[in-house]
Amino acid sequence: MPKIFVSTLPFGEFDPTPIQLLEQTGWPFRINPTGRKLKVEEVGAMAQDCDGLIAGTENIGMVLKKAENLKIVARVGIGLDSVPLSVCREKGVVVAYTPDAVTHAVVEFTISLMISLLRKVGVADKEIRKGIWKRLQGKRLAHSCIGLIGFGRIGYNVAKYLSGFQPRSILVNDIKDKTREINELNKNYGLNIRRSEKSEIYQKADIVSLHVPYSNKTKNLINRSVFDQFKQDAFLINTSRGGIVNEVDLYRYLKYGGIGGAAIDVFDEEPYKGPLIELDNVLLTQHMGSCSFDCRSTMEIEATQEIIRFFKNQPLKNEVPEEEYQYQSETR
Repeated sequence: MPKIFVSTLPFGEFDPTPIQLLEQTGWPFRINPTGRKLKVEEVGAMAQDCDGLIAGTENIGMVLKKAENLKIVARVGIGLDSVPLSVCREKGVVVAYTPDAVTHAVVEFTISLMISLLRKVGVADKEIRKGIWKRLQGKRLAHSCIGLIGFGRIGYNVAKYLSGFQPRSILVNDIKDKTREINELNKNYGLNIRRSEKSEIYQKADIVSLHVPYSNKTKNLINRSVFDQFKQDAFLINTSRGGIVNEVDLYRYLKYGGIGGAAIDVFDEEPYKGPLIELDNVLLTQHMGSCSFDCRSTMEIEATQEIIRFFKNQPLKNEVPEEEYQYQSETR
């Protein structure tokens, strides 16, 4: 019987279905017992005898070195920066993920951050707790230029959801040709949306929202030279991956002026304990873009089902496609 290790947390906390699915197989399985995100060495030690791994965002590099019997990794989520695909291929380890489950939760969360920043909700909350009553003035989405760096599943749907607000303009940048998607949004939703160079987005956008995977090409993508191009009242949102924004540079530009504010959901090191917590003009959240009850449940169930299909010799529904292997090899 295959041995399964679940390294991600939470798991089965809000919906017991994935645990029930594993129990029904009769296969031995263990769940991360620490109550927190595992470090790379811990994942390697706890999963070294497993045949199948249900993983979150924790780095699984050590698992691939130690787990000689590992045959499949099922990623709870869409990001693959913690999964070295080339090593998996070399070792014959199949990789599956849940690319569609996260989309709408992250999109809604991103738009909520846009509104919170524009209307200064976070600043107002901090001030009222200090006895300050200013009734801060803010900007509406309809009067804003939104810049989207990355226009895959998340970026596209952010633009689609924004159609109800009809922003002044939406500027899009992606490494792939997104002409069809942009024309579709223009035609069907009446959006003033067009492709743009990153430099134009940085210079013109009231909000710059990041929706790109982490890689050597996107590491520190948003740094001092980029912040120098921002409008002084512009906002930055990162709900993609830590490491894409240079946190030291972000701190300096938030503390000493240069940008209006930021909302950061993902960090270089998580849990985050860095100096951004000192500042009032940044919203900090706990990598929770996908953490709606339904989204988290769907991700856990789909990843579990993929593990079960694999060991029952059934076709997988969400095996990582070849283009992801190619992209990762090009950017590492």
